[in-house]
Amino acid sequence: MSEIIDLHTAAELQPVAEALEALGNETRLAVFTLLVPAGRSGLAVGDIQERLAIPASTLSHHISRLIQVDLVAQERQGRKLICRANYRRMESVLSFLTRNCCAADGAAPGHEHKKSENRVGTAA
Repeated sequence: MSEIIDLHTAAELQPVAEALEALGNETRLAVFTLLVPAGRSGLAVGDIQERLAIPASTLSHHISRLIQVDLVAQERQGRKLICRANYRRMESVLSFLTRNCCAADGAAPGHEHKKSENRVGTAA
């Protein structure tokens, strides 16, 4: 871990790690993947709940976590709570991963990813 800290400050790593941790939960990932294609219109909390078929309290807990890590914004429109994906935040996480995790082995966008013969489950 000290090697990673040498390359990046903890302040740079922490928000990315928190976003990835939040998306590492199946329910939160499902919420986020509903919101991304919804665009600027977003989705009402009730619509998300209906699509995912989960209790309101469970959904509220997961949306709160996504808001904490700035992946989702929420606003009231009349009687509805509307959730939207935060595209800038999503892009910053993806950009960090692309710059720091993929570029070294040529897997960054625009480069063909090399298949490893040593990977489990990869056809040779």
